[in-house]
Amino acid sequence: MSVELTFLGTGSAYPSPTRGASAVALRYEGECWLFDCGEGTQTQFMRSQLRAGKIAKIFITHLHGDHLFGLPGLLCTVSLQCSSLLNKQPVEIYGPIGLRKFLRTSMELSHSQLVFPYVVHELVPTEDQCFPEEWREPSIQKVDDQLHPQELQGKTIHLDPQEDCYNLVNHEQFIVKAFRLFHRIPSFGFVIEERKRPGRLQTQKLKDMGVQPGPLYGKLKNGHAITLNNGVTVFPMDVLEAPIPGRKICILGDCSRIVGDMGKKLCTDADVLVHEATLDDSQSDKAEEHGHCTPKTAAEFAKSCKVKRLILTHFSQRYKPTALTNAGDDDVMELKTQAELVLEGQEVTLAEDFMVIEIPFNKSKQQIIPAH
Repeated sequence: MSVELTFLGTGSAYPSPTRGASAVALRYEGECWLFDCGEGTQTQFMRSQLRAGKIAKIFITHLHGDHLFGLPGLLCTVSLQCSSLLNKQPVEIYGPIGLRKFLRTSMELSHSQLVFPYVVHELVPTEDQCFPEEWREPSIQKVDDQLHPQELQGKTIHLDPQEDCYNLVNHEQFIVKAFRLFHRIPSFGFVIEERKRPGRLQTQKLKDMGVQPGPLYGKLKNGHAITLNNGVTVFPMDVLEAPIPGRKICILGDCSRIVGDMGKKLCTDADVLVHEATLDDSQSDKAEEHGHCTPKTAAEFAKSCKVKRLILTHFSQRYKPTALTNAGDDDVMELKTQAELVLEGQEVTLAEDFMVIEIPFNKSKQQIIPAH
């Protein structure tokens, strides 16, 4: 199964001619999951190889506008482009408390209607996720609050006290959890972990037992025991090699640090870690003051988690993509150098709009398709 990450927006604060506002899409088997939806994301979709009509789930890391303002417009654009898909499944949207009210109000005041249903599941943050003066007591809407005509009732998801994380999706192929980040307002990171796949079938061992290739192989591969003509029962564990670990992708919202220890545990051995690096290391005080990270901070977290690949994103708009840098401009490559210094030479990727990262099954290096 092919899994790809497409960066639709890699800039902070606002969309510019060189970098769109925050948005990254995960695509597998034709389906698309979107992480953040800054202003202009719908036009970024149109410029990419992705189809917005394939969006099944949307995850919002926090409620700052450069991660959120594109959501109402994107849903309306998808509705206009998919007017014939009357049986489209509900689009599931996950994000902090307040997201439901924002989207409902935007849709209501603009008299917007959709041709498909949507549902918003809200995460309840904790007080230690932001500066004390920025904390707002979460206002949990009642079940009987009036829904938008196309809105279905969503869940309110609290921090699991045992696991110290938020359990969001229990999908056939993926499990998605969220963990807490510290920012100017509560922010979250998301971990998308593919379920383990059955190990390889030991075909020679089966042939030695008199089992020839055929439907019985499929049953064993799918976890079912079989009984041979001689009455012997063969269990999958007898003829399957060790399960193959699934891929793990971690996408973090804006932050200056992780809250608690669970973020590190969840991100350990990730295939890909997408982490913000808004400013370079020389501006670490300013970054921390605004709840952001520098390349050094991001790389230190990546190193502690032993991730296979670190991708930096959410750059200040002062850092243009390398191909568009002119004399006198701040050099975005400096951020790459600073991060790689911490990782002792391990390659770091600087995200650019429309860059595609393929994440293969095997342990080979992820393939990077340059931005067009």
